[in-house]
Amino acid sequence: MILSSVQLKNFRSHKNTEINFSGNINYITGGNGQGKTTLLESIYYLCTTKSNIAKADSDVVCFNEENFEIKGSFNNSINNEVRIYYSAEENKKYYFKNDKQVFRAAEVIGQFPVVLLTPADHAITQGSPSDRRKFIDSVISQASETYLKNLLDYNKTLKQRSQLLSRLKEQKQFFYTTELEAWTEKLVAAGSEIIKARKRFCKEFNRFIAESYNVIMESDEIPGVAYNYLDGSGTDEIEKLFSDILSQKKDEELRRASNLIGPHRDDFIFSINDLNLKTFGSQGQHKTFQVVLRFAEFFYLKEMTNRVPIFLLDDVFGELDINRSSKISSYLSKVGQAFITLTDFTNLSYLQKEEDDLILYVSKGNVSYGT
Repeated sequence: MILSSVQLKNFRSHKNTEINFSGNINYITGGNGQGKTTLLESIYYLCTTKSNIAKADSDVVCFNEENFEIKGSFNNSINNEVRIYYSAEENKKYYFKNDKQVFRAAEVIGQFPVVLLTPADHAITQGSPSDRRKFIDSVISQASETYLKNLLDYNKTLKQRSQLLSRLKEQKQFFYTTELEAWTEKLVAAGSEIIKARKRFCKEFNRFIAESYNVIMESDEIPGVAYNYLDGSGTDEIEKLFSDILSQKKDEELRRASNLIGPHRDDFIFSINDLNLKTFGSQGQHKTFQVVLRFAEFFYLKEMTNRVPIFLLDDVFGELDINRSSKISSYLSKVGQAFITLTDFTNLSYLQKEEDDLILYVSKGNVSYGT
C-alpha cells in the first residue's frame, strides 16, 4: 500500500499544504516546531481516524480557524481517496472513504495498516502495564476485526459493570445482584476471547521479534514477549479460571466498587535471554527493543493482513548510536514506503538514501522538495 499524496488545510501550522510522496522512503527534515511531526500525525489520522498526539480534534485546528481538513490518496490493488473534515463549531469530525461517509472508527482500523515509531515508545518497555496493553491491542486490532469487536464489547461491559458495582456499594438490592451476575457472564465471555487471542498473538509475534532483533543486533541474544494474564496463571481453561477468580474477588470488588480482574489488568513481559527487560535492561537495550517491536509489528501486519503497512518514524535516529542507526536504515529497504522525520539530513551520512527516495524540507508549515 502506498500513500501517494496528502493535502492539509488549517491543520496545526499547515494552512494549505499539498505533497506528492515517493513510494520508497520520504525524509522529512526541518527544525523543531516547524511542522515535521504534524505531517506524520496527518497520515496517522487518515489511517486510524484519530491523532496519535492530540487528545481532542479541536487541538489540531490552526489558530483563528474553525475547521481542518486532511485528504489522502492510497494506492494498492485499488485506489482509495480518504477525507477527514472537522468543524469546531459543531465539534464534530467527518470521515469519508471514496466520498462515502464512514460512521465508525472500527470500520477503518486495519483498512490502512500503519506503524508508528516515536520517542514516546519508551513507555512500552519502561512504562506501566497499560502502555504495553495499548501497544499489543493496537497491533492485534489492526490485524483482526473480530478482536477489535471483542475489545470494544469488553470495554463497554467493564463500564456498565463498574457503574453497577458503585450502585451496589451504595444500596445492596437484590435486583442489582442479579444484574451483576449477568454483566459478569458477559465480562467472562468477551474477556476470555481477548485472553485467548493475546496468547495466540504472543506465540506468533515472538518469531517476528526474533527476526527483527537479529537483523538490527546480529547477536545470539534471544528476545521475547510473554503474556501474564489472570494473576499469572498459565492454564488453558480460561473461562473457568476467569469465573473462579471473579467469584473469589466478588466481595473485594463490591467493597472497592471496581473491576479488579480481567484482561484490562493483565501485563506483557518483554525479555532478553529470559531476563525481564524492564527490570534488567540497559537504556540501549530498551531503545533497541522499542525499534524492534515496531519492525516486528510491520512484518506481522504485512503477513496477517496481506497489506503493506505505512511506516512512520518520528525523530528516532537522534536517540540511537551510529551502528544501530545504520542497521535500521539498511533494514528499511525491506519495508517499502516509509516516512522519517529528521532535524538535519546533512549530518546523517550513515543513512542509505536511494535514488527514488524523497527529501522534504519543512519550515513554518511550508514544504519544499529537496534532492
